[in-house]
Amino acid sequence: MARRLLSIWFPRLASEAALRASPVEGAFALIQRSGNADHVQCLNLAAERAGLHRGMALADARAICPQLVTRPAEGIAKVQEILRRWAVRYAPHVAVDGPDGLIADITGAAHLFGGEEALRLDLHRRLDRAGFTSRSAIAGTRGAAHALARHGGTIPDLPVAALRIEPIMAEGLGRLGLKRVGDLLALPRAPLIQRFGPELALRLDQLLGRQPEPVAAPAATPRFAVRMALPDPIGLHADVMAGLTRLLDRLCATLSRHQMGARRLRLELRRVDRATIPVEIGLAQPLRDPDRIARLFAPKLETVDAGFGIDALRLVATLAEPLAPAQMGSSPTQEDAMADLITRLGNRLGFHNILRIEPTDSLLPERSFRLVPATEAKPGPLPPGLPAVIFPPERVGGAPPDSFQWRGEKFESYRATGPQRIAPDWWEEDPAWASGLRDYWRVQTRQGPRLWLFHTPQAPAWYVQGQFA
Repeated sequence: MARRLLSIWFPRLASEAALRASPVEGAFALIQRSGNADHVQCLNLAAERAGLHRGMALADARAICPQLVTRPAEGIAKVQEILRRWAVRYAPHVAVDGPDGLIADITGAAHLFGGEEALRLDLHRRLDRAGFTSRSAIAGTRGAAHALARHGGTIPDLPVAALRIEPIMAEGLGRLGLKRVGDLLALPRAPLIQRFGPELALRLDQLLGRQPEPVAAPAATPRFAVRMALPDPIGLHADVMAGLTRLLDRLCATLSRHQMGARRLRLELRRVDRATIPVEIGLAQPLRDPDRIARLFAPKLETVDAGFGIDALRLVATLAEPLAPAQMGSSPTQEDAMADLITRLGNRLGFHNILRIEPTDSLLPERSFRLVPATEAKPGPLPPGLPAVIFPPERVGGAPPDSFQWRGEKFESYRATGPQRIAPDWWEEDPAWASGLRDYWRVQTRQGPRLWLFHTPQAPAWYVQGQFA
């Protein structure tokens, strides 16, 4: 069976995607910074009719069309991926083709739509309804389909730029009078390679089918979702939990096969009146343990209004992350217990409100740790020798470390260990360390508290900055 490839080109993909999110009347363009000036990156049909084109300077565009509405150009990879997945309705293998196109291998599939022209007609009708301008072509090679979709005509009449070569190479060919593909086909191959390199010959061979060019469609991203339809409506909490348990067993088995764990899950309960009740939970770390996940859903399901009954359940892992296999029968670790605690608190108070200490690469006490959301923290040991509690330095009186007054009380030293000298970071300007070096002492007082004092040799003074457990 002869190979047939469908190329789909979206000449105004970026601007039309932006206008779908926020419509604009009249001329519109997306602007991209290049060098020291802004240039038109993509524009709509009204702007093209006003005489604007891609690549022109924004100042020139505004001179021609003062009413032009502009926005900064943003990546459209997400929109292009959505269109790629949608186009799988026409072919099993669809890949992204440049920043504004798709390529599909429709070999053996066109007859399902009544032929190639009927397939293209259905394609453009659906894209028009969605608000996307498109052009397409079907050919026996990827290079030919790509070129014909963007330039039309026949292969000999195609401009040399249609070969997907660098613009500077196309300009060089044009200066020699070689403006059409047909001009190149009539010349011997060796002089072309010698003058312009092997890329030109490769592109010609791909256009003519002498060099294979596969459609490298990305592997399908697994979707972690399971559902259950019930023969009779349910409403009791125990029945909903029983259904959730069955769904969790199936979902976690799928996650295990892909070595993934869920970070966010959503349970959708469909009532007989067709209303859907979503129940969502978040997890502090990737997890695929059905029992631990079920315990998190249980309190939220107690308050669900089942109405006249629930006849279907759907469970989705809306966010999944890699999770290596664990040894069977292994007991939960201290870190697992901490993750469960963070998960329970996060689902009640919001994960952004649960903070955890994360060590940093600094010897200065104030900078040796930081507070970050618990789900993002990378716990680890703090630098040795730090007290359990650190607070801003508080000046003391008396004759430390032998005896001193602090917070209205008098303390006598039973044992003092030190000094430990810490120098400030010379590359940082920190007012707290303006006095320079600090000599730290660990002082066991006769009154009980074990305190962390420091002395500044440059400006003689003593301070308390922490307390040991």
